[in-house]
This record gives sequence, C-alpha cells and structure tokens, in this order.
Amino acid sequence: MPDAPYSQPDITPGQGRLAHAPADHPKVKAPKIGVLVANLGTPDGYDYWSMRRYLNEFLSDKRVVDISDWLWQPLLQLVILTKRPFASGANYKLIWNHEKNESPLLTITKDQTAKISDALQAAYGGEVLVDFSMRYGNPSTESKVKAMVAAGCEKILFFPLYPHYAGATSATANDAFFAALMKEKRQPAARIVPEYFDHPKYIEALAGSVERAYAAMPQKPDVLVASYHGMPIRYLMEGDPYHCQCAKTTRLLRERLGWDKDAIDTTFQSVFGREEWLKPYTVEHVAELAKQGKKNIAVVAPAFSADCIETLEEINGEICEAFEHAGGETFTYIPCLNDDAAHIDALVTIIRENLAGWVK
Repeated sequence: MPDAPYSQPDITPGQGRLAHAPADHPKVKAPKIGVLVANLGTPDGYDYWSMRRYLNEFLSDKRVVDISDWLWQPLLQLVILTKRPFASGANYKLIWNHEKNESPLLTITKDQTAKISDALQAAYGGEVLVDFSMRYGNPSTESKVKAMVAAGCEKILFFPLYPHYAGATSATANDAFFAALMKEKRQPAARIVPEYFDHPKYIEALAGSVERAYAAMPQKPDVLVASYHGMPIRYLMEGDPYHCQCAKTTRLLRERLGWDKDAIDTTFQSVFGREEWLKPYTVEHVAELAKQGKKNIAVVAPAFSADCIETLEEINGEICEAFEHAGGETFTYIPCLNDDAAHIDALVTIIRENLAGWVK
C-alpha cells in the first residue's frame, strides 16, 4: 500500500462522520489531494450558437484582448460574433471527432488525463484524484474545483498544460482557478505548476517525436520549422517571457537532436488583429522557404500539448497551402505530443515534483 499523503482524520468507516462528532454533524469526506490539469478550451459543437458562446468567452478575456470594453465589446458583439462563428464552425467541422461528437482537443485531453490518473493511482493509491478542466467552454474550471472540493480534496495542484508561460494562456488559466477558489466556503490549499519548456523530459519527448517522424520519411526535410502560437510584440516589451522561452525550447531541441543551427527555424502563427505580432510569421516564412528552393519541410508545434484547431486546421490547412502555393512540394506536420508515452511520463514526473511535501 502507498503511504498516506498526510494524516487522516478519525472518520467512522461507512458513515462519513468524524468518530467523536455529534450525530447531527455534517458528513466529512476522507481527505484527498486533487490534481487538476487544464487546457485552453473547446466549443460544445461547431454550430453557430455553440461557436458564438465559446468565442464570446474567449475573446472577452482581457488577458487575450486587452482593449477597453467601451471600444472592444461593441465591435465584438455586433461585428465579429456575427460573422466569425460561421467561419470558425466550418473549420472545426473539418477536424471534429464525429464519432464522439467532440473536438480533438477534448478527446486528447481526456486520454491524457486518464493515463496521468493511472500513473498517479499506481504511485499513490486513491488518495490523489485527477481530473481536467478547460479555461473556455466545458468542463469549466469552476465546476471541476467545486467537484474536487465536494470529493474531499483539501489540497489541489493546478496544472495548466502549457509548456511556455504567457499571460494569454498560463496566467488566464490561473485566474480562472483562483476565481473558483474564491467561491469555496472551505478553500483547499493550492499550488500552481509553473511552465516546463526546458524540462529535460519534455525536451526528450519532443525530440523523440521528431526522430520518429524523420525515420518514417522517405526523404529528410530541408528544414524543420518550430511553429509557436504568436502574441503581440507589445506583450514581450511589457515583460511576458513567452518569446524567450520559445527560443530556448528550439535551441534545446536542436542541441538534443545534434543538429546545426540552420536546421530548425522558430516562427509564430495565429496572428489576430492589426497589431504587430512576434515574427517571423509561420505562414509567410514557409512560403519564403519554398521560394528559396527548400521544397521539403516539416513543421512541429512545441507550444501545444495537444493537437487542436491551430495545429490540425491552421498548420495542415492555411500554412501548408501557403508553402505549396509558393512552390513547395512536401509538407509534413509532426503531431503534438498528445498522449504519447514519453509525454505522459514527462507530465507525471512534473506533477510528482510539484507534489513534493504533500505526498511521500
């Protein structure tokens, strides 16, 4: 039997009541530790209203679009959310998991959570409860925190599944977690897992995925493009470390693979609005590579822990098309780490490191 994570209260078996409490005392759950992994989010469907609800929540987040409400909300509600749900819904339909009627991100996150839970169950027994939430859409962070507290979790480790820190990803996920804690009568102790962009096991899992993909190709690509989600340059100037962490991941990946400096390029995708974003833009860079005579390229997306609309549709769609239209011939997308065994091992290792002192 695994060691108990901390001393157990004296609860009468089968009754859920403290042994020395009066008969009318509320039932008490045996204490547990919760591990709540979180990802960006997903619409409930690709129909107009599901997409509108999801996009409204996402684009109303001040961490994502930091424009004054008096200026942004009329534009969002009257213009953007009138048209964009149709286009976004069409893109989601292309990648939708029709068998399970859910987005690929939701399917993959469920698989990741199940494997993480199995590993922690083997290590700690039933004292550690594992679940997942989404920053936008369902299941919400608030609903999962509430469920964990109801299940007896007196300590919760919150794990945003973003290798790199950014205000629009890690920070807003943490905001939702803290906001959920504010609504609990009995708040659990809480910890946040920090970014893990340079963790040796994450780099090893990333390198392994590239090596397997290259081994399966009949011809080695001319260059590997590491495409990261973009952000306005202004955020970098204001102190967001995301850009520097992405650059370091590329360097560590290249060093682990033993490649020359010109073998991997760092680019940024998913530009939104008129503001200048981190460059080079992936969609423009791959077209330039084709014009330079590099007709065979591969693309990997290290900033995404699971394949989603930005990888399955944007990279395999818009970015691939830009490369081919510029004269490129072979475009290979290397999938995200998803529920790959090495990735799960890395995530479990990171979780166990952050549970130190709470479990034995």
